[in-house]
Amino acid sequence: MANPPENTSKNWFKYFQYQEGKETPGDARNVLLIIAALIAAVTFQAGVSPPGGVWQEGRGAGKAIYAADKEAFYVFLISNTLALSSSVLIIISLTITFPLRFEILVAMASMIVTYGSAIFAVTPGESARFRYILLTASGPFVVRCLIQMFRKFQTMPAYDKLEKYVSKSMVWMKARIEKYVSKSLV
Repeated sequence: MANPPENTSKNWFKYFQYQEGKETPGDARNVLLIIAALIAAVTFQAGVSPPGGVWQEGRGAGKAIYAADKEAFYVFLISNTLALSSSVLIIISLTITFPLRFEILVAMASMIVTYGSAIFAVTPGESARFRYILLTASGPFVVRCLIQMFRKFQTMPAYDKLEKYVSKSMVWMKARIEKYVSKSLV
């Protein structure tokens, strides 16, 4: 491993940055997978065991103590869910070409369903607000799909778009002319 520069107090941040020419894409993928897996583990655990724990006795047994402050609890739930679903998206994106990709997808889907079940179990009776949690969980996936669609649309040069439109119009016009000519000859 290379020795860090002597004066690290000023450039330590730059020293530890990803450098495209030096590091391999595989190394970068491995680091991202580790980070995403850590985020997924921490957020999953925080959802299953919410901060402050759950009531042990009484009418609210098994429900999150933190849920007494509804606004703060839902900020926690939404932020935690966003972090979990984003890390799951990163894991799926980085492992999509792996040999066991189907098993990874099943495991990720199962983890998200388990997380949702746990959240539902510890949240006191307001299931109507779960639509916000579901929207949050699907948010990173929807945004990624929209970005991909936009990039696909954007990479198609305007000339190609125009050429396709003109080509379709020409085919349509040719068919109309042939139809008109065949009627007039009869």
